[in-house]
Amino acid sequence: MANHTHSRRLDSEIADSGMEDPVEQKRLDKMKGAVRTILECIGEDTEREGLIDTPARLSKALLFLSSGYQESATDVLKSALFDEPAASGIVIVKDIEFFSLCEHHMLPFHGQVHIGYYPGKHIVGLSKFGRMVNVLARRLQVQERLTEEIAAAVMEALEPRGVIVVAQAGHMCMAMRGVQKTGSQTVTMSTKGIFATDQAQRAEFMAMIKL
Repeated sequence: MANHTHSRRLDSEIADSGMEDPVEQKRLDKMKGAVRTILECIGEDTEREGLIDTPARLSKALLFLSSGYQESATDVLKSALFDEPAASGIVIVKDIEFFSLCEHHMLPFHGQVHIGYYPGKHIVGLSKFGRMVNVLARRLQVQERLTEEIAAAVMEALEPRGVIVVAQAGHMCMAMRGVQKTGSQTVTMSTKGIFATDQAQRAEFMAMIKL
């Protein structure tokens, strides 16, 4: 009876996956098998009720959390560029929340990104900053590279006179394992253009985001 129930659950997982592409379905099935193997290796019973659907749930969650590989951050920004010759002052979008997975342990890190730029040729629809951060955060990351990639994407897409990006985040790999220190924050910065050469500009930005 248990085997029949398990078979029905597996059929349900496939039907509910929402993936009609056979290549994508094959990838999902492979991931589910890998998750079952991991569960068995840590001593769990993959047949018990609470875990029967876990391989499908975790596989679909990981596909969502890594969906940034399928998109281009610069293309997101370029989809909403506007010429605005009158825009000359600094533009800041702060407190952009993000979630990502550390590539070392695949544990979450979560925080906020603050972006500032001096327009050059273009300005961009402000909501695209949040979308662009999601694209880059939904990959296996380290905070240092994420910060640099955000700045590079803004620089490439907008061609501004300068870009500064500051990210602050808490890392579960420090809280849940290892040193097991909660409450710590890691702060990273990337500067390009006039922000890389003018300390006063950096200081103004830091004052405006109150860091």
